[in-house]
Amino acid sequence: MKKFYLPLFLFTLICFSGKSQSIPCDFAKPQNNNQHGNLDSITYSSKTVRVNRKAMVYTPPNFDSTKSYPVLYLLHGIEGDEHAWIENGKLNSILDNLYAEGKIEPMIVVLPNGRAMKNDRAEGDIFSKEKIEAFSTFEKDLLNDLIPFIEKEYPVIKDREHRAIAGLSMGGGQSLNFELSNLEQFSYVGGFSSAPNTRPAKDLIENPETVNNKLNLLYISCGDEDDLLQISEQAHNYLEENDIAHKYVLLPGGHDFEVWKKNVHNFSQLLFK
Repeated sequence: MKKFYLPLFLFTLICFSGKSQSIPCDFAKPQNNNQHGNLDSITYSSKTVRVNRKAMVYTPPNFDSTKSYPVLYLLHGIEGDEHAWIENGKLNSILDNLYAEGKIEPMIVVLPNGRAMKNDRAEGDIFSKEKIEAFSTFEKDLLNDLIPFIEKEYPVIKDREHRAIAGLSMGGGQSLNFELSNLEQFSYVGGFSSAPNTRPAKDLIENPETVNNKLNLLYISCGDEDDLLQISEQAHNYLEENDIAHKYVLLPGGHDFEVWKKNVHNFSQLLFK
C-alpha cells in the first residue's frame, strides 16, 4: 500500500508559491472544449430513516457501463445537501478539467445528503439537536442503504481498496469519524476544514499500526484563516506524534468553498493510483 507524509511547508511551497503554482486560476471554470461527465439524481430506499432519500451521482466522461469503477463518497457541510458540491463547489467542472488534463483516474462520485432524517432539507434551525444527530445517523444510512444501492445500480468495484470518502466541514468530521472507527469500509479518507463534530483522533484510533496498514491515504486540510483550524491541527499533531502516515495541507483562506474547491482538486488526484 502507498504510504506517505508530505511536510506542510514543502506542500505549500510546491503548490502555492510563484512559478511552482500547481492549481491554475481557472481550475473550476467550465471549459467548452472539454468532454463532460454526467450528473444523475437518484432515489434510494433508506431502511435507516424509513423514507426514500435523494443523492447525486457524477459519472466520468466516456463512462462505460461495461467497465467497473472505483467510487468516492463526497459529503457536504451543515448548510448543504446533495446539491452543494455541484452548485457551490463546481465539482463537475473541476473533475471535467482534471480528466481533460489526464490527472485523475476514472471514478464514480456519489454526493449524498448527510442529514439522515425524514425532512433532510437544510431549512429551519439547522443547528437543532435533531438535525445534528441526523449527521451521525447517516453512518448507518451510508453503510446499510446507500452503498448497497450504488453497488447494485452502478458498475463500481465492491471492495474497500476502491472506495473513498471525504467531506467538508460537518462532512469532514463525518468522514473521519466513520472511516477511522470503521477501517474495513474505505481505504482513502479526507477531512476538509473538519467541524467540531470531529471526534479526537486519540478516540478514533486504537492502533496506529492498523491505520497505517489499512489506509492508502489519510488527508487532512484546512484554510489558514479558518476559525476551526485548531480541529485539523489537533488531528494532524496526533497523527504526527504517533507516526501515522497522512497528508496535511494548509491552504490560504477561510471556511468556504474557495478552500474546499482546491481540496477536492488536490484530493481527487491522489485517489486509486
